[in-house]
Amino acid sequence: MTAPALADNAGRVLQSGQEYMVVTNYPNNLHVIDVATDEVYKSCDLPDQFGPGTAIVSPDKSRAYVLSNRYTTLYGIELDSCDMSFRAVLAQAPGELARSMYSFAVSADGKELYTVANPSQKNLDHYVVGDPRLQVYSTDAGLDAKPIRMFPAPRQSYLMQAADDGSLYLAADNIYRIDVQTGEREVAIGVRDWERKGYGQPDVLYLWPKQQVSRDFTILYAAPKFTDETEDMDTAEFMFGFYNINLETGEMETQDFAPVTEVYFTGARSPKDPSAMYAVLNRLTKYDIATQKLLASQELDHTYYVLAFNHAGDKLYLAGTFNDIGIHDPETLNKIGSITLPGGDMSTTTPQIFIR
Repeated sequence: MTAPALADNAGRVLQSGQEYMVVTNYPNNLHVIDVATDEVYKSCDLPDQFGPGTAIVSPDKSRAYVLSNRYTTLYGIELDSCDMSFRAVLAQAPGELARSMYSFAVSADGKELYTVANPSQKNLDHYVVGDPRLQVYSTDAGLDAKPIRMFPAPRQSYLMQAADDGSLYLAADNIYRIDVQTGEREVAIGVRDWERKGYGQPDVLYLWPKQQVSRDFTILYAAPKFTDETEDMDTAEFMFGFYNINLETGEMETQDFAPVTEVYFTGARSPKDPSAMYAVLNRLTKYDIATQKLLASQELDHTYYVLAFNHAGDKLYLAGTFNDIGIHDPETLNKIGSITLPGGDMSTTTPQIFIR
């Protein structure tokens, strides 16, 4: 089946007070979806090569920042016009290759953009792996943006989000709080270094920097929970849980929500009912966090990587993989609709929902 061509609607302006979703897909598209009608409102062409196409929306909701060009370049796309107004190549030296593993964020005031670049030097017969760098950009730097500050960053850096108090939270071997002016960092939530009595080492696989409507920075973990003081792995129960930082208040949580019975890639609490945790990969599930009981489950047409709620919490969107976005009822988990995107699959795109 051939996907429809992009409509000529790049100049369609977003309306104040309306709720939208930004999502990307192959071959090089950025789509804006009207959440009220669940229809594609407009489509923009992205520059250079695609991948991963991860987008983050600016605090004033005027611009989408996109990590693409095979993880090497950050772009700022004006949502009203589809014009590119910002471009930053992560490599900083001749012969250097640098990529960001989904690791970028915009400050709460919209003035700065942060990313961790993982550099390597390409020589004639070998590569030299460099040390990761936290690169800070001014968002008004235009199409040849250069870092205004650079600091050492931890290895294994992936997701980051900026808090309202100016802190930057970065997930790596631990979740760090970083001072973006000095580069100093401290452990906000222990992951490799967690000291949680009765538990073994947690494991994390989470690549989607979702800007949740509740202003939560949530990452799932799986960890063995021991049944007694012998800490015998053969009798341990493996649990799913979540790390959470509220970006408005700074409140932090580490909380189990379910036994491990299948694999999930992402999860989120509803803005309407934060007592329930939703998770997705091959099935969509809903758990009561306090009792860790499965409340509902729904078989899916295919795998979805990432989920997102609208602001009212009455619609749940599933994205990633193919070029369709599934729409589900958060109460029953029944499928209530679908959005077919012009173009190809979404790969590891991250849907971002916002009100203009």
